[in-house]
Amino acid sequence: MKILYFSSVREAIGLAEEEVEVPGHVRTAGDLARWLSGRSEGHARAFADLAHVRAAFDMALCEMDTPLGTAREAAFFPPMTGG
Repeated sequence: MKILYFSSVREAIGLAEEEVEVPGHVRTAGDLARWLSGRSEGHARAFADLAHVRAAFDMALCEMDTPLGTAREAAFFPPMTGG
């Protein structure tokens, strides 16, 4: 699966994107974030508080309890503000 990181998440991890083989026990966006947090200290920092991370599967915003399903791409980024 292609994983994209934006803004402060990218800065914490030090990568804009990576390809990963997602294990079978990862079933939701939150599961994916928690699993990714074990990849490095930067990942752990980026995903330390999932209340401050947003996710998207295949370019559609999703909640942390959204099933992974057949998504081919996931993106993680900080909350957005409008104005």
